[in-house]
Amino acid sequence: MATQPGPLTQWPWQKLGNMKYLLLAPLLAHSVRNFMVRKPGERVTLDPLIFPTLLLRLLLGQLWITVSRLKTASGKHRIVDKSLEFEQVDRERNWDDQIILTALLLYMANLFIPGFPHSPWWDSKGVLLLAAVHAGPVEFLYYWFHRALHHHYLYSRYHSHHHSSIVTEPITSVIHPFAEVLVYFLLFLIPVAALVLTGTASFAAEFGYLIYIDFMNYMGHCNFEMVPKWLFNAFPPLKYFMYTPSFHSLHHTKFRTNYSLFMPIYDYIYGTMDESSEELYEKSLTKKEEIVDVVHLTHLTTLQSVYHSRIGFASLASKPYGNQFYLWILFPFSYALVFAASIFETTITVERNKFKKVHMETWLVPRFTFQYLSAIGKEKINDMIENSILEADKMGTKVISLGLLNQDDELNGYGKLYVKRNPMLKVKIVDGTNLATAVLLNHIPEETSSVLVGRVSKLALSLCLALSRKGIKVEVDDKEKYSILKQKMAPELESLSVSPGRCESEIWLCGNETSEKELQKARGGTHFIPISQFPLKTTRGDCFCHCTPAMLAPKAYENLHACENWLPRRVMSAWRVAGIVHALEGWDTHECGDMVTNADRVWRAALAHGFLPFDATSPAS
Repeated sequence: MATQPGPLTQWPWQKLGNMKYLLLAPLLAHSVRNFMVRKPGERVTLDPLIFPTLLLRLLLGQLWITVSRLKTASGKHRIVDKSLEFEQVDRERNWDDQIILTALLLYMANLFIPGFPHSPWWDSKGVLLLAAVHAGPVEFLYYWFHRALHHHYLYSRYHSHHHSSIVTEPITSVIHPFAEVLVYFLLFLIPVAALVLTGTASFAAEFGYLIYIDFMNYMGHCNFEMVPKWLFNAFPPLKYFMYTPSFHSLHHTKFRTNYSLFMPIYDYIYGTMDESSEELYEKSLTKKEEIVDVVHLTHLTTLQSVYHSRIGFASLASKPYGNQFYLWILFPFSYALVFAASIFETTITVERNKFKKVHMETWLVPRFTFQYLSAIGKEKINDMIENSILEADKMGTKVISLGLLNQDDELNGYGKLYVKRNPMLKVKIVDGTNLATAVLLNHIPEETSSVLVGRVSKLALSLCLALSRKGIKVEVDDKEKYSILKQKMAPELESLSVSPGRCESEIWLCGNETSEKELQKARGGTHFIPISQFPLKTTRGDCFCHCTPAMLAPKAYENLHACENWLPRRVMSAWRVAGIVHALEGWDTHECGDMVTNADRVWRAALAHGFLPFDATSPAS
């Protein structure tokens, strides 16, 4: 919102949320009806093209978001290296409003402008006229209107909303108050009106102009330099007629320069060209990836997790993961993504953060949970993880932490496989068990007398050891689990009790395989605490579910604008935090494999660096 919102700041349908798309329903129904009742020779009109164009523009906008976030995560050619926050993501979630407005105006034009709906597919004169009118009146008027928007009166009431984003994303380009957008639409209608008045309108010119505006808008705000230098070397005058992302980025950092729309010629003419434009352009083009201190290795979970990831839908990524009913529409695309992901055999850099002097990246293994649990393809997954570790080692990375199933016992023995294969590794592998143990211990009240362990794992063993030292009785609900524990447990666990068939404990430590049938045995008021990286699913409304082991990130942790799976904003899994703390402390040992150590040291270190305990407890549902 602008600092002092003026008239017509809010969009008319702002309170409708995603229901705003229903505004198009009557017009779309009218268009479909006309198409059905017309004869085949009369169907080549404007209205059947409007809705497909809307979908195409939405798709192109999303592709720009994905590409921009991938490029800025890797660091190469990034222009502004500052933090992007949740507040900006929330402010820019209505980027599709201008696409809806365009569709509404096209439907109106289709109904009320004679001859406009029956334009030919192509008219060369119209295309040339459109280009000339855009380069002349549109660019000229936009330049002076834009300068006027930077006057204190208009800036505080309207344009400051757009300039709230210093670190721009492609969709920042269309985030404006409603009144400001109306003026832009009037400007962009000038070429279209010229075509209609001269009888040279064509579908190619009309819709091509829309796509051109979208492309240039998104490119100018993508925050990575993508225009190759050879283009300007081959045709030097081009610098007056096409801007670059770095050119417009300076307008968002310095405000009083580089006012042009897409053609910098008017900045050259009126002396508002920023002197550092060419220097920033050169610097951005030659910028290379920075050294990464910590890499967190994660993977996709459900089919919908693609859309909830940072490179998916920005508004969904900024909220904890949850199944969205409307995403079923995309199920054919989801299965296509599974196929496409299976082709990739390298990880993808999806996020970049900074805390103190430590630089961090999140690398995504393009595989889903069901592929990790399947016996087929595990060797390829292991190869991808190992190659990522070797790549991180080559880059000079200090620590790589294994998230989700990347450290599964059956897959690689909590990372032990990679250390065994590569004994000369300099990068330290962290599975995060020590910190996860400390976080879980923090969840268990001091007055607890007994705890039921539902899964035999490294984390369960570490917890059993810590709980026995505190004098808390550990129960196991069947003899098979007990015998496994007996084989692996330390001497301190000799007093471990087994109570087959009994479910008296008020605290249940539950693993991934804990079934609903098992959970139904618990008495009311029982606390279910996950001892895995995946949340529990149960219908028990009379019990309490805790979140997976996690900690709240310090305020100084930069560029955190996407939720980590199902965790709330600025909350990070203990396994991810463990790798960061490992690097901050400069520990020179691996933390992986079968070894179970004392969790106190890493817990104290995490707290000392500003990470705070987090435990969201809610009735099971």
